[in-house]
Amino acid sequence: MIRLHRLSKGFWYRGYYKPVIRELDLTLPTGKSLALLGANGAGKSTLMQIIAGSMRPDRGHVWSDGTISFPVGFGGSFHRDLTGAQNTRFLARVYGVDTDELAEFVQDFAEIGQHFHMPIRTYSSGMKSRLTFGISMGIPFDTYLVDEVTAVGDARFKRKSRALFRDRMQKASAVLVSHSMKDVRNFCDAGIVLHQGRLRYFEDLDEAIDYHQSLMD
Repeated sequence: MIRLHRLSKGFWYRGYYKPVIRELDLTLPTGKSLALLGANGAGKSTLMQIIAGSMRPDRGHVWSDGTISFPVGFGGSFHRDLTGAQNTRFLARVYGVDTDELAEFVQDFAEIGQHFHMPIRTYSSGMKSRLTFGISMGIPFDTYLVDEVTAVGDARFKRKSRALFRDRMQKASAVLVSHSMKDVRNFCDAGIVLHQGRLRYFEDLDEAIDYHQSLMD
């Protein structure tokens, strides 16, 4: 369970304060894979970072009774001057898993060759996404936060990523951001829609998709 209590966040731009999230007060249930839907710029990535604890809200707080992953697809999880291997081992120590096992798993999964032993600053965005996805899936979390990562790579790598994600969802929850309604329907069983700073929960995934698409018209 993830509890959002009076959560608010905004940003200053050219002397004006632009609210992105407004007084969110909602409980996200345990055991659900939730699609987080919303227009570009609605604040989905901001909300994911706040839930993960990598960004502070202006007001309110997030509480969970389980472990939450860092946002997969968000490069801020890494130190850019350390190698992929060093970042992997550092995160293994942070989350209390075996460093050698995680490094071996990630190197095999990410398929970035010698770049695994090169600084993150030399990576393309696709390489960073492969690395973040591999590290996140290699650590047992109760809730995974995933932002479009299963779209990275060629068709074979996408199939491998989706199969691994589906396997993890047998024992965990997720909050998934995706513009692919096919992926949303494949991986999620409920939905939340972020619109004008407000978050609405739908037990029925199709209702969430219909509501989201109506806002796009």
